Amino acid sequence: MTKKVIVDASPLIGLALVDGLIWLPQLFGQVFVPESVKQEVLPGKSAPGEQALAQAFDSGWLTVWPEIIISCLDIDLDAGETDCINIAPSSPENYLLIMDERAGRAVAKEYQLQVVGTAAVIGLAKKRGLIASLEPLLKSCTVPIFEFQRR
Repeated sequence: MTKKVIVDASPLIGLALVDGLIWLPQLFGQVFVPESVKQEVLPGKSAPGEQALAQAFDSGWLTVWPEIIISCLDIDLDAGETDCINIAPSSPENYLLIMDERAGRAVAKEYQLQVVGTAAVIGLAKKRGLIASLEPLLKSCTVPIFEFQRR
């Protein structure tokens, strides 16, 4: 079975800022977000990266999780992280979470969920030949990509 990929807000925003959203469908195919994450990344305030994110939703490869998310885990994280984690606990082997915040990653790992961050996505894009070099990407970035890992 192909893993379903669920993405939190920070990786989406980080990738949008470096024109890296296009890597997600090439690496993973269909990518899902909870409605709470969509609301966070598309606030309607012309935030940096918002136009690229809107185009990703319009293209159809980035879509809202189609099922009701039942809060079966008692976790103290923001709504997006909580929803991402609550999608997967019934069959953790079938999901890949892309999440950067340290607390969210720790909780996901407690529930045996596979979780990677933005840096891993960039590394995979490099490995698969979607980008030639990491150096120009990191130099052009207005927000340090690896800063998301420190949260």
